[in-house]
Amino acid sequence: MFNPGVLGGSRRKFLRGTAATGLGISALMSLTRTEALADDDKNDEGELKKGDFDILIAAEIAEALAVTTYTNIINVAPLFTRLAPDDQGYLAAARQEEMSHYLLEKSVSQQDSPFIKFFYPKNMFTNAQVTLNTLVTLEDAFIAAYLVGVRQFSNDDLKVTAARIMGIESDHRTLARVVGPGVAAQDGGPIENITGIQGVAESVDPPNNNGYERTLGWTVIQQAVNALLPFVDQGMALAAGFDTTKSFTFVPFSPVLPTPLGDFHSFKG
Repeated sequence: MFNPGVLGGSRRKFLRGTAATGLGISALMSLTRTEALADDDKNDEGELKKGDFDILIAAEIAEALAVTTYTNIINVAPLFTRLAPDDQGYLAAARQEEMSHYLLEKSVSQQDSPFIKFFYPKNMFTNAQVTLNTLVTLEDAFIAAYLVGVRQFSNDDLKVTAARIMGIESDHRTLARVVGPGVAAQDGGPIENITGIQGVAESVDPPNNNGYERTLGWTVIQQAVNALLPFVDQGMALAAGFDTTKSFTFVPFSPVLPTPLGDFHSFKG
């Protein structure tokens, strides 16, 4: 799932761990589910099916992780200070957008993310190549996860909103690739290749290198949750070669979106 040469650990070991841990994550998500969601056949107006709820909680985990990632890139990573002001603006706007997504999903699920502390690959916020590889990896995962929502949500309002959020995650992936040439890798040269979730180094020229968004073959939300496990579970983080000596906490805030036209507080739009 991750590039072992950059993020550490082995693909085989990682996949064995996700298979073993997936049931535990499903159980945790089930424990957060309200009694009103106990019957999967219920889908009265204004009421979520439990499958919808599971997707929303997985999305909240992803958005909390995204907010935490962008916050620490902006506040901690030397990469950020070396960017041109417009590139800094890309990342600052992405942080606001991810927080808006989280709050929208929480307004529907009526639950907080079950995870608020996150682990990252070694040198995540000190090595620009690792920073951008991880950022694109996460955005790849978020895009595919929201496409699962488009496929699996039970009503059109949820499906359309998942598609709308997915489009913003796609913007974020492209913009993360845009900034690469503006920062130096560990060896001193500009970053010309970035490795995402598929473990293949891809040229940043052009940064918008997808004709169609990548589904990663995911058809159920558990696959997205499994991909995020090293970021949320210390044992899985260790198995993936992540830095487990320090975790980073999700700190919610009130977002301000770049334009009022994008200020969207409802699943109906």
